[in-house]
Amino acid sequence: MGIITRFAPSPTGHLHLGHAYSALFAESKGTQFLVRMEDIDPDRCRSAFETTILEDLTWLGLEWEKPIRRQSEHMADYAAALRKLRNQNLLYPCFCTRKDIQNEINAAGHAPHGPDGPIYPGICRHLDKREQDDRIANGTPHAFRLKINEASKIAGSLTWNDAEAGLQQACPEIFGDVVLARKDTPTSYHLAVTVDDHIQDVTLVTRGQDLFTSTHLHRLLQALLDFEAPEYHHHRLLLDHDGKRFAKRNQSVTLHNLRAKGYTRCQVLELAEWSF
Repeated sequence: MGIITRFAPSPTGHLHLGHAYSALFAESKGTQFLVRMEDIDPDRCRSAFETTILEDLTWLGLEWEKPIRRQSEHMADYAAALRKLRNQNLLYPCFCTRKDIQNEINAAGHAPHGPDGPIYPGICRHLDKREQDDRIANGTPHAFRLKINEASKIAGSLTWNDAEAGLQQACPEIFGDVVLARKDTPTSYHLAVTVDDHIQDVTLVTRGQDLFTSTHLHRLLQALLDFEAPEYHHHRLLLDHDGKRFAKRNQSVTLHNLRAKGYTRCQVLELAEWSF
């Protein structure tokens, strides 16, 4: 089997130069290239953005396997993964609002920080099952969190390999009890991307350095779900003239905007610092 890579944007805006570099990088590293839409956020994702994204990728000269995978069409896959974790007694419902968590942090006077922000202080971790069931039955909004310490003990020592950084020791504990699903969104980025890469047989995950730490958690989820670990290659990030990462909100560097201004493909590839 060849090397399967993927580019997985969220249709919440237009692609920028950093996305162009990432897509080209992924396509160049594999023998089979996939495009996936990470559209689990119904409030922000738009079909119009998906259309433009695919137009931009085609304009860049990229070709991919069809049909593309849309996360919104595969919630059953994520539900199955959650059930497997629940059957291992590794999930618990959390009823905290952001205000509840912030008040707890303020009362403690400090909060350790992980890659996704302040580490959850464990308010709901030890609720008894009767109270959990009653709150759920009453329709109280809730999320499902992973018992990170128990999960790490079950998985044992884990490693993963990055093409640039080399062999890495997985340290998923840095995330704390991370949210894997919510009542209104029955999955999360971390869970969905792990399941998707497995189902799509991705053998090399290419993505920016900003997602390097996420791999610690993804490696744990792979172990708990009995998924084979792919190889990884976290590439450099493109920066603007101020040394900041390109962002969707900066319309001047979106591919959609550049194409409208008459830029050629070669000019955009040069702006994206892509060399053949």
